[in-house]
Order: sequence, then C-alpha cells, then structure tokens
Amino acid sequence: MGIGLTELLSIELATEHPQVIPISVFIAILCLCLVIGHLLEENRWVNESITAILVGAASGTVILLTSKGKSSHILVFDEELFFIYLLPPIIFNAGFQVKKKKFFHNFLTIMSFGVIGVFISTTIISFGTWWLFPKLGFEGLTARDYLAIGTIFSSTDTVCTLQILHQDETPLLYSLVFGEGVVNDATSVVLFNAVQKIQFESINGLTALRVFGNFLYLFSTSTLLGIGVGLVTSFVLKALYFGRHSTTRELAIMVLMAYLSYMLAELFSLSGILTVFFCGVLMSHYASYNVTESSRITSRHVFAMLSFIAETFIFLYVGTDALDFTKWKTSSLSVGGTLEVSGVITALVLLGRAAFVFPLSVLTNIMNRNAHRNESITFKHQVIIWWAGLMRGAVSIALAFKQFTYSGVTLDPLNAAMVTNTTIVVLFTTLVFGFLTKPLVNYLLPHDASHNNTGNRGKRSAPGSPKEDETLPLLSFDESASTNLSRAKDSLTLLIEQPVYTIHRYWRKFDDTYMRPVFGGPRPLNQPEC
Repeated sequence: MGIGLTELLSIELATEHPQVIPISVFIAILCLCLVIGHLLEENRWVNESITAILVGAASGTVILLTSKGKSSHILVFDEELFFIYLLPPIIFNAGFQVKKKKFFHNFLTIMSFGVIGVFISTTIISFGTWWLFPKLGFEGLTARDYLAIGTIFSSTDTVCTLQILHQDETPLLYSLVFGEGVVNDATSVVLFNAVQKIQFESINGLTALRVFGNFLYLFSTSTLLGIGVGLVTSFVLKALYFGRHSTTRELAIMVLMAYLSYMLAELFSLSGILTVFFCGVLMSHYASYNVTESSRITSRHVFAMLSFIAETFIFLYVGTDALDFTKWKTSSLSVGGTLEVSGVITALVLLGRAAFVFPLSVLTNIMNRNAHRNESITFKHQVIIWWAGLMRGAVSIALAFKQFTYSGVTLDPLNAAMVTNTTIVVLFTTLVFGFLTKPLVNYLLPHDASHNNTGNRGKRSAPGSPKEDETLPLLSFDESASTNLSRAKDSLTLLIEQPVYTIHRYWRKFDDTYMRPVFGGPRPLNQPEC
C-alpha cells in the first residue's frame, strides 16, 4: 500500500521544518488552556496560572504516553526565549497598566518591600540552604549556587492574590501587592546578575560592598534608561502627533520603543526588567495622552493580551516540564531526599517572607503618622501581603534554568536535582497556596467590611490634613524671599513629620508644572483618576 498524500506532506513538512509540528501542537494546547480558563473564571477559585499548569501536566502525560516514556516536552525550554521574548511584554504591561497615583503614593513602601525585602529574603534562603542542605545529604553546590538559590526563590508571583483582591475596595493593599510583585521580580533578576559577577576566587571583606555597589549601579542606570526612553517616546508622540495621519504608526512607535528599551538595557548589560517597567510607567503617564483615543484603548488591550499569552505560555511549559523523567532520573536525590530538600526551601521561603513583611510594615506605619488619612497597614493586611508573596512562578523557573541548565538540558546530577526541586516548589506554592488564597482573603477581609472601610477614601482631603497648592511649585520667583523662606520651613516640617505624603505631594506639583506641558498628560484642573 502506497503512502497517502497527507502522510507524505507530513513527512516532508517535518523534514524541512522540524519545529512546525511541535509549535502548532503547543499553540493548539495554548488555545485549549484559554478556553478552559474562561470556563473556570466564574468561580474564581482557579486562576490562569493554575489552569495552565494543570493543562500542561495533562498534555505532558499524553505526550509521555504517546512517545512511550521518552519525553513529555513539546518544545525545549531556552532561557533566551524567556528573557528576550516572553518576559518583556509581561513586565512592560505591568508598568503600563499600573495605577500610577496609588503606586507613586506608596512608592517608598513598595520599594522597601521589593528591594530591601529581596535582600533579606535572599540572605535567609542562601544561608539557610547552605546550613541545612549538607545535613540532608545534599552536598556539592558552590557558594555561587547558594547565593543564586537565594535570589531564585526570592522572586514572587502575586497573580493569584491580585485576582481575588478588589482594587476599588482595598486600593492600598492592592497597590502594595501589585507594586511589590513587579519590583520584587526586577530586584531578584538584578541581584541574580550581580551574583554572577562575583569573583569567588578573590573574595574578601569588601565583596559584599562590591555586590551592593554593583546592584545599585544596575538598579539606578536601568531605571534611568527606562525613564529616558519613555520620555523620548512621549516627546516624539506629542511633537509629531502621528495620529493626524495614521493611528497605526503611533501604536507601532509605542510597541517598538518599549521593546527597544529592553534590548538597549541588555545591550549595555543592565536590567531589562527595570528598564522596560519604568518605560511602561512613563509611557502610560505621558505618551498615552499624546495619541488618539482609539490608539489609547487599543494599546492597553494589545499590551495586556501579549502579557497574558506570555504568562500562560510559561506556566503551560512548567506543567509539561514537571513530567520530564530525564531530569528526575539524572537527579542525585532520591524521591524522599527531593521532598526533604523542597520542603526545606518552602519553609525558608515562608520564613524569609515573614522576616521583612511584618517589620517593614511597622516601619511604614511609623512613617505615615497622619491619623486623618487612614493609610496604615493593618495586621490583616500584613498577613495578606505575606501570603501573596509565597507563590513562586515564571521568573523563579527561568532563573533556575539559567543557573543549572544549558538550554533546558543538564546532565549534572546536582543541577538536575536543583531544577526538579525548583519545579516542585513552584508547583506546590502555586497550586496549594493558590487554592487557599481565596478563603484566606475572604476570611481576613469580608466583602462587606472591606467595602465599608473605603467610605472615607474617596475624599481628597480630611480635616486637619495639609492644604495643597496645586498651582505653585515649592519655591516661586514671583513672591518675596520671606514668603519663600516661610514656605520652605513649612515644607521641611511637613517632610519630617510625613515624609511619604510630602514627597508625593511635591512630585505632583513638579509634574503638573514642568513635566506635563512638555511630555503630555491631562491638565491638573481636569485630571482624571489615574
């Protein structure tokens, strides 16, 4: 019997384009995952991350049976694919969609959680694994590996909690969880890259200072690059106004400049995550007001769509990778040893998270000592913030593959053990902690109570709060020196008593007076909620 036309075409297609069939299968499974996620959306118990992992595991099982146990993979993971193509749209969309007013109003708190918190968590996890792993018989990792493990498991995934929290009812809590999640991922990647540059052969007492200095350099320069690209894009869109001829061009400029900011950061060995995040914030704050209304709406949907597909793609792969028996067979640990090591990592994640969330929350409440503003972080809020950062996700997987594999493949038993343990921790925290998130949030923040607590938050000012002058900057050339001196004294007193509120207040004045007339944005008098 001769070969049919369909079989012949399949053989020819697989020979000339070997990636066409696996990519087609993966896209089909991705579409199936979106459909299942839509059907499960109503109960809000299962989020997109959990759905993608479960669908990936089911798909991996089918492929494993079809290939007679040879492989569960459709595609081979490549960390370059993640960091160059999948991560940029996720981080840019986070910056572009962020509620800027709440984000910058709580900027110092978010940065303390996202930066100082990562350092504390990394220290606890690194030293904890260095002390406990040998006691479990898991030896052979280097000092660089232990520090990398600390950064890998300090990266959080707050998607599950954000899907349950109501932004209108708990704006402060939502802003802190969302903002810290993004800054946390960026800080983890920056610190991971800084660890890779440590010369352990010539380590001394100044090594920690060098790492911290390198971190500050990467953090500051990456942030400035993102701000610079965002401002340039905003100015070009405002000055040239592409919309009068083509709305497609102005949308294309926004997309390409966003991606260019990430690639420039990678070209200069900076942090692309930080750069593209702040580029997204600046574009949302200025550039989106320099395009037509249709482009403004389209851009938000396009960026959200690209981010959603990238996140689903990553978790889908995690599900299929969980059944990769090659890594399980190569691992130097037994099943019991693997469970012990992953249990230790999970316990250290819980401890490292608690070690900074509760103390920094108390410190934030001390800094925000204005009783009329009702902005304190209650103990229930602190528990939710702590819980929200327990899930580990895409960034942890990508950093683990980057540290312990080469293009997703490893033949070293120690490296294979760390990859399998990372997969177990990600699966356990995402599935178990993810399923428990909704009952925990509903127990701590009942819907009616949380709704009633927001009654006074819509007021722009409360009795006793400082009166704001939105039209004048800190100092004015149109007034006398004595008036300026009096204003400076009052501002200094306010800065000492209420530092977070004061910094945000004067940034708004500077933004309205100097930035928006040049780079775009709504005028102060009719400025909508952002």
